Amino acid sequence: MSTLRELWHAFLHAGRNLLPIIVVVAVFQAFILQQVPDNLLSMALGLLIVAVGVALFLQGLELGVFPIGKSLANQFARQGSVFILMGFGFAIGFSAVIAEPALIAVADQAALISDGRVNALTLRLVVALSVGAVMALGVLRIILGHPIHWYLIAGYVTVVMVTWFAPEEIVGLAYDSGGVTTNIVTVPLIAAIGIGLATSIRGRNPLIDGFGLVALAVMVPMISVQLYGIVVYSVGETESVQLADNGIEALHPLVQMLLDLATMLRDVLPILLVILFFQYLVLRRPLNRPRKLIVGFGMVIFGLYAFVVGLKMGLFPIGESMAEQLIQRDNWFFVYLFAFCIGFATTMAEPALIAVGKQAEEAAPGRLKGSVIRLIVALGVAIGITIGVHRIISGDSIHHYIMGGYLLVIVLLILSPKYIVALAFDLGGVTTSEVTVPLVTALGIGLASQIDGRSVLIDGFGLIAFASIFPIVTVMLYAIGVDALAKLRRPST
Repeated sequence: MSTLRELWHAFLHAGRNLLPIIVVVAVFQAFILQQVPDNLLSMALGLLIVAVGVALFLQGLELGVFPIGKSLANQFARQGSVFILMGFGFAIGFSAVIAEPALIAVADQAALISDGRVNALTLRLVVALSVGAVMALGVLRIILGHPIHWYLIAGYVTVVMVTWFAPEEIVGLAYDSGGVTTNIVTVPLIAAIGIGLATSIRGRNPLIDGFGLVALAVMVPMISVQLYGIVVYSVGETESVQLADNGIEALHPLVQMLLDLATMLRDVLPILLVILFFQYLVLRRPLNRPRKLIVGFGMVIFGLYAFVVGLKMGLFPIGESMAEQLIQRDNWFFVYLFAFCIGFATTMAEPALIAVGKQAEEAAPGRLKGSVIRLIVALGVAIGITIGVHRIISGDSIHHYIMGGYLLVIVLLILSPKYIVALAFDLGGVTTSEVTVPLVTALGIGLASQIDGRSVLIDGFGLIAFASIFPIVTVMLYAIGVDALAKLRRPST
């Protein structure tokens, strides 16, 4: 009964996260567009399925995945082996990202739009290997006590340099791939490892040293995916790949459902294998409550399946439909207004942001407020998505926007107080939720497909990158402003 009660609460929580999007869409449909979208019933059913899928997925994580993950991290920290800790960091980073539903959605969209030139599974492997490697590096940084500033400055200078040489077809996709690595699965696992290590090692500060792993997990895939794009687009034209038209759609629905579930099992299996390997072969201890773990993983698989089905029925059509309807109004102001409102509303309801804000408030009592952080981050996301929409409308090159944005970030990184840097970058990584990513991706693709002269592959991707960059800017500007005010007030007291 307690599990069912928790599942019901998880469903209500998922529905509450969807509510801001529903309100924004309803207001625009009723007062600005004054029309009912096509396939309204299908979209509503899709949103309901998304809520069910997210509830099952999150409850499965809480039931089986997170307890064993935290237990392993604590046991390894007590053993004090740097090699084992780095290996565990790599394995958890890889296995969590390869199962990330938002990355699956973005990779599938990229493969479809590029006619198979960008391979969905290869893209996910590139991103997952990158996150695994940088997780191992991030764990080593916490152990050694290195300031994260130098890692971030060197990393983002590399990002800007690689962007200069990368083909325009891959840039937006690369930044979006980095943005979606920190989501339902990865944020809790990565944050738990970082803060757990910082609190267990003498001389480490949870605020300065514990945060930052999420930021690194966002940064490195941007580099690796662009390098992958340089390789892919340096070879000649590839033959178009269209798997969906080769008889798969003709399969019986039950067979198709079983195939989809088998795919989800393949996606979640790496996490289970990592846990079993480290538990039995490294620690040589039996699992506590193995039946609970099995039930949890079963809920994760069915939740992932429902999530993907709901995306196709609800969130992707909403984004594309709204983009088409707003463009037909021939008034770009409403497009900008919709982008701003969607960005702000979805971010304010983002559970990962709420959790990180609370952790920051606890790590720096009296200095940071979780509610203020959420407002500043939501404002940054809204501004970022609005600027990203302007880029699509104007047809400007994403290179200049991205490079300019990160150069600004590097400058602010040097000027900002040290306590805020790791947190600011982590906050930029948690703004892309399981709801925001598909809707924003669909909005970008919808705009690019409706505006003459725009390429869906070149112009459609990139909005997620803007949603990740500008919260970093607003949070660091906030910290700089707070410190400046404190210095002004100090002489008068």
